[in-house]
Amino acid sequence: MARLLLALIFSLIAIGIVRAHRVPITILETAVAKGAVCLDGSPPAYAHSPGYGDGIDNWSVYIQGGAWCQNVDECLARTRTIYGSSTVTFKGFAGKKNFDGLYEDNSAVNPDFYNWNTVHIFYCDGSSFMSDVDKVDPAVNLTYRGARIYNAVMDELLRLGMGNAKNALLSGGSAGGLATILHCDKFKTLFADTTRVKCLSDSGFFIHGEHFVGADWRENIFSNVISTHGLTNLLPASCTSKVNPNLCLFPEYLVQDVKTPLFLIESSFDQYQIANHVFRDVTPRWHDCTSDLTLCNSNEITTMKDFRNTFLSTFTNTVADSSSRIGYFVHTCYIHGHIFDKAFSTCSASVGHNVLDNKSIAQAVGDWYFDRSEFEHMDIFNDLPRNCSFTDWPTLLEMCMAHEKS
Repeated sequence: MARLLLALIFSLIAIGIVRAHRVPITILETAVAKGAVCLDGSPPAYAHSPGYGDGIDNWSVYIQGGAWCQNVDECLARTRTIYGSSTVTFKGFAGKKNFDGLYEDNSAVNPDFYNWNTVHIFYCDGSSFMSDVDKVDPAVNLTYRGARIYNAVMDELLRLGMGNAKNALLSGGSAGGLATILHCDKFKTLFADTTRVKCLSDSGFFIHGEHFVGADWRENIFSNVISTHGLTNLLPASCTSKVNPNLCLFPEYLVQDVKTPLFLIESSFDQYQIANHVFRDVTPRWHDCTSDLTLCNSNEITTMKDFRNTFLSTFTNTVADSSSRIGYFVHTCYIHGHIFDKAFSTCSASVGHNVLDNKSIAQAVGDWYFDRSEFEHMDIFNDLPRNCSFTDWPTLLEMCMAHEKS
């Protein structure tokens, strides 16, 4: 059996369904002079896969996620991980990053973006690239400079030719999806008026849900992030002028003021939010349930359904008030993060997961980005979280190949 599976993988590689797309990581040493450094003071890092063919003047920039640090101890702990140090990042990834899903160099499964310049910005500041504190914490040598990292990497990409782009897409996942919302309009200013510029937030719509259980806990999370990273005066004035600044990392108070076209990919049963943002003190019982849906009792499922209702209400009201052209794909799979995963983006239609209006996430994004059609769809029929995990990789690839041929 093992030989058969191996043979299948090699055969798929041979016909182009699987292609090793490992991209070298660049440590941006020149950013240090600008004070643009990670929490531990190391330079920021990115990976760039150059465009080619008719994609040579197109750019897709992805902002990595990874939650936030809410206090000095948490930020200090991150300096020992890929989320606080480019030194750890480079070693941890052995100098190269795998690009998959909507960033894969494979026309068979990623026809709209396969030959673009593709960039992955590593997340090492713990503030969704928003902090800009000049002083280094002398007690623990922590540096809060996320905004400078963002600016330094963008300067580097402009040096590499991004300013000449015909098409540009800023995207990000989770905390990077929130960063995308926060930086979307700023990204647009880097380009000429003739450039098609849009933004894509993947699982970045973290709800406040002030009337749903855990609202005070969720507010405390972002309040602590804002305090620790000194963000109060760096948050969008369009938000802070209307509500308490401690609420101005919640997208429901931000999205309506984004002017650049924005696409939102979300699950109304977002796994991360349900597991981490509902109850202040996560009990072993809740942990078991959120780790394995089959272990949930009826009360826990009811809580998840209540989260879904709150999420859909919040999301619907937010996009209805938006000043930009928003596309969205809101499903009911119990997951968090999509576009860097083949199973949940480019090949999702092959296994019947994450399909709305007969389109996969990748197809929906492509149609929306290139103005082939609008896409504003959410699953309002399923009121239970769906287990959409798919771990049988060879079978997924085989099904994906068959689907693309059909």
